[in-house]
Amino acid sequence: MKRFAIAALAAVGLSLPASAQHYSHSRYYNESTGRLEYSYGRHDSGLGTGNMYYGFRIGPAFSTVNSDDPTLDGSDSQTGLTVGAVVGIPLSADIPLYLEPGLFYTEKGGKKDIINDMGEKKKMTYDLNYIEMPIVLKYIYSITDHFSVQPQFGGYLACGVGGKMKNYDERKAFSSFSDDAFQRFDGGLRVGCGVAYDLFYFDITYDIGLSNICHDTFDTSHNGCLSLNFGVNF
Repeated sequence: MKRFAIAALAAVGLSLPASAQHYSHSRYYNESTGRLEYSYGRHDSGLGTGNMYYGFRIGPAFSTVNSDDPTLDGSDSQTGLTVGAVVGIPLSADIPLYLEPGLFYTEKGGKKDIINDMGEKKKMTYDLNYIEMPIVLKYIYSITDHFSVQPQFGGYLACGVGGKMKNYDERKAFSSFSDDAFQRFDGGLRVGCGVAYDLFYFDITYDIGLSNICHDTFDTSHNGCLSLNFGVNF
Protein backbone atom coordinates (compact mmCIF):
# COMPACT_ATOMS: atom_id res chain seq x y z
CA MET A 1 0.00 0.00 0.00
CA LYS A 2 2.86 2.35 0.89
CA ARG A 3 4.62 1.59 -2.41
CA PHE A 4 1.36 2.30 -4.28
CA ALA A 5 0.98 5.68 -2.54
CA ILE A 6 4.57 6.66 -3.36
CA ALA A 7 4.12 5.60 -6.99
CA ALA A 8 0.87 7.61 -7.25
CA LEU A 9 2.50 10.74 -5.79
CA ALA A 10 5.40 10.36 -8.21
CA ALA A 11 3.02 10.05 -11.16
CA VAL A 12 1.14 13.16 -10.09
CA GLY A 13 4.42 15.02 -9.62
CA LEU A 14 5.58 14.09 -13.10
CA SER A 15 2.28 15.10 -14.69
CA LEU A 16 2.16 18.57 -13.08
CA PRO A 17 4.87 20.18 -15.25
CA ALA A 18 3.20 18.90 -18.43
CA SER A 19 -0.18 20.14 -17.25
CA ALA A 20 1.26 23.53 -16.35
CA GLN A 21 2.62 23.88 -19.87
CA HIS A 22 -0.77 23.32 -21.50
CA TYR A 23 -3.51 24.70 -19.25
CA SER A 24 -2.60 28.30 -20.13
CA HIS A 25 -3.61 27.52 -23.73
CA SER A 26 -7.08 26.46 -22.65
CA ARG A 27 -10.01 28.50 -23.95
CA TYR A 28 -11.02 28.84 -20.26
CA TYR A 29 -7.73 30.44 -19.22
CA ASN A 30 -8.11 34.04 -18.06
CA GLU A 31 -4.81 35.85 -18.50
CA SER A 32 -5.84 38.67 -16.17
CA THR A 33 -6.24 36.29 -13.20
CA GLY A 34 -3.93 33.44 -14.25
CA ARG A 35 -6.63 30.90 -13.53
CA LEU A 36 -9.00 28.59 -15.38
CA GLU A 37 -12.46 30.15 -15.23
CA TYR A 38 -15.08 28.07 -16.96
CA SER A 39 -17.70 30.80 -17.01
CA TYR A 40 -15.05 32.94 -18.75
CA GLY A 41 -14.40 30.63 -21.66
CA ARG A 42 -17.97 29.72 -22.46
CA HIS A 43 -18.50 33.21 -23.91
CA ASP A 44 -15.65 32.90 -26.39
CA SER A 45 -17.57 32.82 -29.68
CA GLY A 46 -15.56 35.23 -31.77
CA LEU A 47 -17.36 38.05 -29.95
CA GLY A 48 -15.05 38.48 -26.97
CA THR A 49 -15.26 36.90 -23.57
CA GLY A 50 -18.68 37.87 -22.37
CA ASN A 51 -18.24 41.53 -23.29
CA MET A 52 -20.63 43.73 -25.20
CA TYR A 53 -20.28 43.45 -28.99
CA TYR A 54 -21.35 45.57 -31.95
CA GLY A 55 -22.44 44.35 -35.36
CA PHE A 56 -23.23 45.56 -38.85
CA ARG A 57 -25.82 43.78 -41.01
CA ILE A 58 -26.89 43.99 -44.66
CA GLY A 59 -28.80 41.69 -46.98
CA PRO A 60 -31.93 40.98 -49.01
CA ALA A 61 -35.45 40.93 -47.57
CA PHE A 62 -38.24 38.84 -49.13
CA SER A 63 -41.58 40.18 -47.98
CA THR A 64 -45.34 39.95 -48.47
CA VAL A 65 -48.28 42.00 -47.25
CA ASN A 66 -51.45 39.93 -46.81
CA SER A 67 -54.76 41.76 -46.58
CA ASP A 68 -58.46 40.99 -46.50
CA ASP A 69 -58.89 44.03 -48.74
CA PRO A 70 -58.19 42.97 -52.36
CA THR A 71 -56.89 46.45 -53.15
CA LEU A 72 -54.17 46.15 -50.50
CA ASP A 73 -53.31 42.48 -50.85
CA GLY A 74 -49.76 41.88 -52.08
CA SER A 75 -49.36 38.20 -51.26
CA ASP A 76 -46.61 37.56 -53.83
CA SER A 77 -43.08 37.98 -52.49
CA GLN A 78 -41.14 41.14 -53.29
CA THR A 79 -37.39 41.61 -52.78
CA GLY A 80 -35.99 44.59 -50.92
CA LEU A 81 -32.98 45.62 -48.84
CA THR A 82 -32.33 45.50 -45.12
CA VAL A 83 -29.37 47.28 -43.53
CA GLY A 84 -28.61 48.19 -39.94
CA ALA A 85 -26.58 47.78 -36.78
CA VAL A 86 -26.95 45.81 -33.55
CA VAL A 87 -25.39 45.70 -30.11
CA GLY A 88 -25.08 42.55 -28.00
CA ILE A 89 -25.44 42.95 -24.23
CA PRO A 90 -24.47 39.96 -22.04
CA LEU A 91 -27.14 39.03 -19.51
CA SER A 92 -25.28 36.47 -17.43
CA ALA A 93 -21.76 35.70 -16.26
CA ASP A 94 -22.42 31.96 -16.49
CA ILE A 95 -24.65 31.56 -19.56
CA PRO A 96 -23.83 32.93 -23.06
CA LEU A 97 -27.21 34.69 -23.29
CA TYR A 98 -27.35 38.12 -24.88
CA LEU A 99 -29.94 40.83 -25.38
CA GLU A 100 -29.49 42.20 -28.89
CA PRO A 101 -31.32 45.43 -29.81
CA GLY A 102 -30.81 46.98 -33.23
CA LEU A 103 -31.78 49.72 -35.63
CA PHE A 104 -32.54 48.88 -39.28
CA TYR A 105 -33.84 50.31 -42.51
CA THR A 106 -35.94 47.59 -44.17
CA GLU A 107 -37.81 47.56 -47.46
CA LYS A 108 -40.96 45.45 -47.10
CA GLY A 109 -44.14 45.12 -49.11
CA GLY A 110 -45.45 42.77 -51.74
CA LYS A 111 -46.81 42.51 -55.24
CA LYS A 112 -49.49 40.80 -57.32
CA ASP A 113 -50.68 40.36 -60.88
CA ILE A 114 -53.94 41.95 -62.00
CA ILE A 115 -55.97 41.34 -65.17
CA ASN A 116 -57.27 44.48 -66.83
CA ASP A 117 -60.45 44.88 -68.89
CA MET A 118 -58.61 43.81 -72.05
CA GLY A 119 -57.49 40.55 -70.46
CA GLU A 120 -53.88 41.69 -70.13
CA LYS A 121 -51.79 40.76 -67.11
CA LYS A 122 -50.37 43.77 -65.32
CA LYS A 123 -48.47 44.22 -62.10
CA MET A 124 -49.27 46.04 -58.87
CA THR A 125 -46.56 46.61 -56.27
CA TYR A 126 -46.64 47.72 -52.65
CA ASP A 127 -43.44 49.30 -51.30
CA LEU A 128 -43.44 49.68 -47.51
CA ASN A 129 -40.17 51.09 -46.22
CA TYR A 130 -39.59 51.08 -42.46
CA ILE A 131 -37.21 52.12 -39.74
CA GLU A 132 -37.22 49.04 -37.50
CA MET A 133 -36.09 48.41 -33.95
CA PRO A 134 -35.74 44.66 -33.35
CA ILE A 135 -34.96 43.35 -29.86
CA VAL A 136 -34.09 39.66 -29.54
CA LEU A 137 -32.68 37.23 -26.99
CA LYS A 138 -29.74 35.35 -28.47
CA TYR A 139 -28.02 32.23 -27.16
CA ILE A 140 -24.45 31.80 -28.44
CA TYR A 141 -23.51 28.12 -28.59
CA SER A 142 -19.83 27.56 -29.40
CA ILE A 143 -19.08 24.61 -31.70
CA THR A 144 -15.34 25.36 -31.82
CA ASP A 145 -13.18 28.26 -30.68
CA HIS A 146 -13.94 29.96 -34.00
CA PHE A 147 -17.44 28.80 -34.97
CA SER A 148 -20.75 29.32 -33.14
CA VAL A 149 -24.49 28.83 -33.69
CA GLN A 150 -26.78 31.58 -32.41
CA PRO A 151 -30.55 30.97 -32.22
CA GLN A 152 -32.64 34.05 -31.47
CA PHE A 153 -36.19 35.02 -30.56
CA GLY A 154 -37.83 38.35 -29.88
CA GLY A 155 -39.86 41.08 -31.49
CA TYR A 156 -39.70 44.28 -33.49
CA LEU A 157 -41.32 47.69 -33.71
CA ALA A 158 -41.36 49.66 -36.94
CA CYS A 159 -42.41 53.01 -38.34
CA GLY A 160 -43.13 53.52 -42.03
CA VAL A 161 -40.97 56.23 -43.58
CA GLY A 162 -41.84 55.96 -47.27
CA GLY A 163 -42.92 53.85 -50.19
CA LYS A 164 -45.29 53.83 -53.15
CA MET A 165 -48.20 51.70 -54.30
CA LYS A 166 -47.88 51.37 -58.08
CA ASN A 167 -50.61 50.27 -60.46
CA TYR A 168 -48.86 49.46 -63.74
CA ASP A 169 -52.13 49.09 -65.63
CA GLU A 170 -53.39 52.58 -64.84
CA ARG A 171 -49.84 53.94 -64.55
CA LYS A 172 -50.67 55.51 -61.20
CA ALA A 173 -48.65 55.68 -57.99
CA PHE A 174 -49.46 57.06 -54.55
CA SER A 175 -48.10 56.89 -51.04
CA SER A 176 -48.30 53.54 -49.31
CA PHE A 177 -49.01 55.32 -46.03
CA SER A 178 -51.95 57.44 -47.12
CA ASP A 179 -55.37 57.33 -45.44
CA ASP A 180 -56.60 54.92 -48.12
CA ALA A 181 -53.67 52.54 -47.77
CA PHE A 182 -51.55 51.40 -44.80
CA GLN A 183 -50.81 52.67 -41.31
CA ARG A 184 -47.24 53.58 -40.48
CA PHE A 185 -46.91 51.64 -37.22
CA ASP A 186 -46.04 47.93 -37.33
CA GLY A 187 -44.92 45.40 -34.77
CA GLY A 188 -44.57 41.68 -34.37
CA LEU A 189 -42.36 38.71 -33.57
CA ARG A 190 -38.92 37.85 -34.90
CA VAL A 191 -37.45 34.34 -34.96
CA GLY A 192 -34.21 33.19 -36.53
CA CYS A 193 -30.80 31.65 -36.22
CA GLY A 194 -27.31 32.90 -36.97
CA VAL A 195 -23.85 31.45 -37.39
CA ALA A 196 -20.53 33.17 -36.75
CA TYR A 197 -16.99 32.38 -37.78
CA ASP A 198 -14.65 34.64 -35.86
CA LEU A 199 -15.82 38.16 -36.75
CA PHE A 200 -17.93 37.12 -39.75
CA TYR A 201 -21.66 36.62 -39.22
CA PHE A 202 -24.68 35.36 -41.16
CA ASP A 203 -28.28 34.81 -40.08
CA ILE A 204 -31.75 34.14 -41.38
CA THR A 205 -34.71 35.74 -39.65
CA TYR A 206 -38.45 35.89 -40.17
CA ASP A 207 -40.68 38.76 -39.04
CA ILE A 208 -44.29 37.84 -38.24
CA GLY A 209 -46.37 41.00 -38.35
CA LEU A 210 -48.96 41.08 -35.56
CA SER A 211 -50.17 44.65 -35.95
CA ASN A 212 -53.04 45.39 -38.28
CA ILE A 213 -51.51 47.92 -40.68
CA CYS A 214 -54.82 48.49 -42.47
CA HIS A 215 -56.93 51.59 -41.68
CA ASP A 216 -60.19 49.70 -42.16
CA THR A 217 -62.00 48.57 -39.02
CA PHE A 218 -63.16 45.27 -40.49
CA ASP A 219 -60.30 44.25 -42.80
CA THR A 220 -56.82 43.31 -41.62
CA SER A 221 -53.39 43.58 -43.24
CA HIS A 222 -50.17 42.03 -41.95
CA ASN A 223 -46.53 42.09 -43.01
CA GLY A 224 -44.34 39.02 -43.32
CA CYS A 225 -40.63 39.22 -44.10
CA LEU A 226 -37.78 36.71 -44.52
CA SER A 227 -34.34 38.35 -44.25
CA LEU A 228 -30.84 37.06 -45.00
CA ASN A 229 -28.30 39.15 -43.13
CA PHE A 230 -24.55 39.22 -43.69
CA GLY A 231 -22.14 41.21 -41.57
CA VAL A 232 -19.44 41.39 -38.92
CA ASN A 233 -19.29 41.56 -35.13
CA PHE A 234 -16.57 43.45 -33.32
